[in-house]
Amino acid sequence: MMTLFNNYIYRHAASLLFPAVLAILAVIAPACSDDISYPDDHLGNFDALTEIIDTRYCFLEEKGIDWNEVSKRYRAQITDETTEFELFMICAAMLDELKDGHVNLTSRFTTSYYRKWWTDYPQDFDLRTIQEDYLHFNYLSTSGMIYYVLPENIGYIYYPSFSSGISELALDYVLALLSDTDSLIIDIRDNGGGLLTNIDILVGRLIDHEIPGGSICHKTGPGHDEFSKPYPFTYKPAESFRISYLGKPVVLLTNRSCYSAANAFTAVMKSLPNVTVIGARTGGGGGLPWTSELPNGWSVRFSASPLYGPDGEPTEFGIDPTPGFECHSPAEELAEGKDAILDRAMEYLNAIAPPHDADEGD
Repeated sequence: MMTLFNNYIYRHAASLLFPAVLAILAVIAPACSDDISYPDDHLGNFDALTEIIDTRYCFLEEKGIDWNEVSKRYRAQITDETTEFELFMICAAMLDELKDGHVNLTSRFTTSYYRKWWTDYPQDFDLRTIQEDYLHFNYLSTSGMIYYVLPENIGYIYYPSFSSGISELALDYVLALLSDTDSLIIDIRDNGGGLLTNIDILVGRLIDHEIPGGSICHKTGPGHDEFSKPYPFTYKPAESFRISYLGKPVVLLTNRSCYSAANAFTAVMKSLPNVTVIGARTGGGGGLPWTSELPNGWSVRFSASPLYGPDGEPTEFGIDPTPGFECHSPAEELAEGKDAILDRAMEYLNAIAPPHDADEGD
């Protein structure tokens, strides 16, 4: 019954992803079926959790994790006196060893979440500083984006979450209003991810031909190294009647809190010849998540299928800025109204901007 439920959820969850991935996901669930039954007690639930991660989590080999050693160490903490809450905390601490923001354990009373993928790094961003000191509270907003024309005729778009659906029509309006700018800054700092389909929409407005987007693998068996061959996917230009932003320099601003879909977006943007990525290394999150269930009803979400960038590089550990363009915005400067990452982007775009011919037509 659980296998049928998993297959149904996976097929329908796949409809939210880019179309090229659908055929790949159709074979994942059968490769990782629920063949072992565990009793609904503390050790049974713990063992079910460790088996799920051991056979289905996709980065054990890549991260060099000895899952057998890890699970034995935490299993030894369970006693006859262990409460349900204590069991949850033991399981949550074990999952933290994966250092993966896509890994969550959910019970009736709380959800575990690995936060150190971003909390151990500088924030490099403050929205109030942008709104007050750069946009002067005079920006426009639509479809989850805020946009503005900065000094020196530089367009600016801030997109805080890929969970915010982008209307194609709204994006037409945004790019129409920014069409006369000399260059464009897309700021995705603090973007924790969301729908991968929004990557297609944004990238499609920045390209005039089909480009490689990356590739995805799926587990073919329980072994830590049992994966399919990489299946490539691509991004296509927007339809011809849509408004695009082509032939001009584009800068993408990133920080450590760019994760999951924002991380994947950074990987493809970095591959474009007219795009420069400025800021800090992204937070990663290069595995498509999948959910399973323990005997007691707790659900566990984990990375099941690794995503690779256009050049075949793994994306789980984050994407670096363009070489020579790593930059940070210290908190004390942000508090004073100065964003060093945004300033670096504007200085760079001003330096490469073509000179305006004031005497044209004379």
